[in-house]
Amino acid sequence: MTHRIGTGEHHVIALHGWLGPAESWSPVWPHLDTATFSYAFPDYRGYGTRRDEAGAYTVDEIAADVLALADELGWDTFSLVGHSMGGKAVQRVYALAPERVRALVGVCPVPASGVPFDEPTEALFTGAAADPANRRAIIDFTTGGRLTGTWLDAMVARSVATSTPEAFAGYLRSWAYEDFHADIAGADVPVKVIVGEHDPALSADVMRATFQQWYPKAELTVLANAGHYPMDETPLALTTETERFLA
Repeated sequence: MTHRIGTGEHHVIALHGWLGPAESWSPVWPHLDTATFSYAFPDYRGYGTRRDEAGAYTVDEIAADVLALADELGWDTFSLVGHSMGGKAVQRVYALAPERVRALVGVCPVPASGVPFDEPTEALFTGAAADPANRRAIIDFTTGGRLTGTWLDAMVARSVATSTPEAFAGYLRSWAYEDFHADIAGADVPVKVIVGEHDPALSADVMRATFQQWYPKAELTVLANAGHYPMDETPLALTTETERFLA
């Protein structure tokens, strides 16, 4: 099932991250310009409304499913918004079908090259499929260790309830280690990269060394008072930046 919002002529498909389903976008839904845009918020296989749907659990599979969704909706062209892992997936969609993509927005996005982990970080992330405490530590770290434990606990509970361990582990191998940046380097597509000032993992410096090297039209915005989850931390600012760019 795909959550749909809006009736506008500009079609947008928004992809969620590793630690939550399509519902992760819900804090921004009340703020969307539904007259200008038509939004689709799909779940990946193994997540949310598709939790029981088996798959390969790869970024390539996400991209293929996005193109199939666009066909189903009758959207010949569309823009893409992707958070974290979804930020890598939107680039894969573009690599597969550049003629269909109007623009890309990456929200704290994983670069097309993946993420180089040191050994302790790799152990933390790989252990998160089985251990909710690891998920909590990751969310706390990537938001600067500054947010209430009540919110952290709720994020972890939703993550565990809306994803299977198999999907969670499978997607990690894909988004963290696969490198297809050679397929998109030099691409002429308009790109907006939005990061939170308190995200130490996918920071502005990381975006300058990746996105802004590979996409000549890439713009970078740093959101104040946000970490890796600006849809929760600063939903109105995130929506405003995204829609200003797409418009």
